[in-house]
Amino acid sequence: MLADLPILSLITFSPLLGILVLLFLPKHRSRWLKVVAITATILPLLLSLWLYADYDGTKGGKGYEEQVTWINTSLNKEAVGDVSSYSFTFQYHMGIDGLSLPLLLLTTIVGVMAALASVHVKKRWKAFYIWFLLLEVGMIGVFLARDVFLFFVFFEMTLIPMFFLIGIWGYMNREKAANKFLLYNGIGSAIMLLAFVLLVSTAGFSVEQLPEKQQTNLSYSGSYEVISSNLTSPDSYVNMSSEQMQGQDNPLYLSERMRWVIFLLLLIAFGIKLPIFPFHTWMLQVHAEAPPSVVMIHSGVLLKMGAYGLLRFGVFMFPGVAKDWAVALAILGVVNILYGAILALVQKEFKLVLAYSSISHMGIVLLGIASFNEIGLNGALIQLISHGLISALLFLVVGSIYERTGSTELKDLGGLARSMPFMSGILLTAGMASLGLPGLSGFVGEFLSFLGLFDSMRVITGIAVLGVILTAIYVLRSILGITFGTMPERFAAARDVRLIEAVPMITLLAFIVLIGVYPAVLTEPMKHGFDMLLQQLTEKAGR
Repeated sequence: MLADLPILSLITFSPLLGILVLLFLPKHRSRWLKVVAITATILPLLLSLWLYADYDGTKGGKGYEEQVTWINTSLNKEAVGDVSSYSFTFQYHMGIDGLSLPLLLLTTIVGVMAALASVHVKKRWKAFYIWFLLLEVGMIGVFLARDVFLFFVFFEMTLIPMFFLIGIWGYMNREKAANKFLLYNGIGSAIMLLAFVLLVSTAGFSVEQLPEKQQTNLSYSGSYEVISSNLTSPDSYVNMSSEQMQGQDNPLYLSERMRWVIFLLLLIAFGIKLPIFPFHTWMLQVHAEAPPSVVMIHSGVLLKMGAYGLLRFGVFMFPGVAKDWAVALAILGVVNILYGAILALVQKEFKLVLAYSSISHMGIVLLGIASFNEIGLNGALIQLISHGLISALLFLVVGSIYERTGSTELKDLGGLARSMPFMSGILLTAGMASLGLPGLSGFVGEFLSFLGLFDSMRVITGIAVLGVILTAIYVLRSILGITFGTMPERFAAARDVRLIEAVPMITLLAFIVLIGVYPAVLTEPMKHGFDMLLQQLTEKAGR
């Protein structure tokens, strides 16, 4: 049975089977290369769907946890107080809970849809699909890793494939966009690594007394559970004051100032990925220059890694500090919302409209996080899933339009509903979801995020709601201008979508409608796991 297998590892590394097959296929056999790559993305999707259906939130994901020692070194000391030995342990530790499970499913869904959309790729198919599948391994691993070092490895694994996917298969300024992507994300990774080193060297240790040998073993671990437990336990060294540490052999503890420093480092590191203004400029170039299938992955999944990291390592490990930052997070969210919406309103290129729209919608996620209540946090999580599906669908349509018209400039497009009615209908529906029309997924995340924040910050919430009005204006302006109006004669013979394009469009739209009409399909399977995380957050923040 599947339950007896290492299901999380199978989901994470199954795309490597596709890479192995691709290595033995001739590079000119484009059809076989595409079939193998698409099949390699379907397997993790099927396993994720089974896991999602079988997941029991009351167990907190304990039925699906894999843990083995990965790196283990020890060092004996003879004359360092009572501490006679040190050990360093990094584990291959994978797990799921109410926060990571829906993001895992989002990743595998968008992965398959982006693989189908890669039919637009015109050169070097073999290399493209190898990098594409390697990127999917990294993305899945980020959401399943439970060791900070393992998380960092998977996080970094996504950078190199994206660099080449943008730099080789992008548009005119692809190399500049790829370099900027690598520069900004490399800086963010360095800051994140510094924060993780501080975490592991303080909250990542545990002390074991060996009375029979009259020795003390100081063990360092990168385990999320160990670090979180030490930060939670009032008796742990990391929670002792400097006065309490007097006479102790281990001077490592986390002062309130150090907690602020680590949280700030994590906020900057994951804020670059999210992105939070003013760390957003790299993302604009990626959205404009990367090929459509790669932008689907980037906008649909990679941006969500920033929000996930901020929640997992920032908010839930340092809830007291995070709550002190609640107003600042809300203000940053409002800035993102209004800045992105206003800039999207004046853009003349459709891809940039969608890029600034992503910045605006990620601001809503920050509002949900800043609420620090169940309604707002649920809204933030639903907004992440919803935006991932909607943005992937919009960029899929953009890629199809560009293939037929050779342009995404708003002034060059118009009246496409006449020659491409199916594609125009999909574009209109996706646009309605983006502006938050009730009955579609965009409404659920936005409404819960605003409602959650309204209880504690009514003025900020009122200002943020202006972004909804601006969103309606720029979405209707751009999409109605593309689908209606005067159609250039050269587009009169443009063909509507092909089957391989229609399948991912219909699939993504189906999920958008499903979440909008029945949000419980997203929240119920993860309810108990998320409740436990929320309870832990409340208990820590209440101290």
